Amino acid sequence: MTTTSTTSEGLVIIQAYNTSIEAEIAKSLLDSAGIFCTLQGEYLSTIYAIGAFPTQLLVRKEDVEEAMRLLEEI
Repeated sequence: MTTTSTTSEGLVIIQAYNTSIEAEIAKSLLDSAGIFCTLQGEYLSTIYAIGAFPTQLLVRKEDVEEAMRLLEEI
């Protein structure tokens, strides 16, 4: 699931994952590339049914294009 909405902190949600494990893998990839990112909702996705509360991956607006390119490779 891909989305690109901006939060109040100026971060952009670029991807949503059904499990926190998938989100952590994507975050690790971006971290290793030097792209600041954070997860939102990772704890809710472990408590509730898969897909009820997806874990969202957020990056800075200026990093969206590069982050999306990197995520396409996995």
